[in-house]
Amino acid sequence: MSLKLRVESEIKQAMLAKDKDRLRALRAIKSLVLLEETKGTDKNLSEDDEMKLLTKAAKQRKDSADIYQAQNREDLAKIELDELTIIHEFLPKQLSEEELDAALKQIIQEVGAEGPKDMGKVMGAATKSLAGKADGKVISQKVKSLLS
Repeated sequence: MSLKLRVESEIKQAMLAKDKDRLRALRAIKSLVLLEETKGTDKNLSEDDEMKLLTKAAKQRKDSADIYQAQNREDLAKIELDELTIIHEFLPKQLSEEELDAALKQIIQEVGAEGPKDMGKVMGAATKSLAGKADGKVISQKVKSLLS
């Protein structure tokens, strides 16, 4: 089932349950999908496009929550974190630190990386294979430490 259909189904359930917070977050996701669909000539988003969209939305919510917390606006930070929780329901399960290390070691072995000069090769392969499963910043830090 496409992301758009899953979100629409969840919106109906949230309306019936009168869950305003969940409804707001789901409508935001649906809005992102609709905007993305109307951008290009292709009306159907691929699963990869949907994951990129959700990952970007999750990162925006996390960054906003961090800013709000730094400014002691816990009320606004809570809204962003609630939306982030709902967005995570539609993303694949995030890899644990051990799983991420194992996956990155496998990728380093596959591309034949030997040192920090091969970071570009490793990052290219890692971001493709781990898209949506781990944050790009975390992947970058792990790759740096593994290649050093």
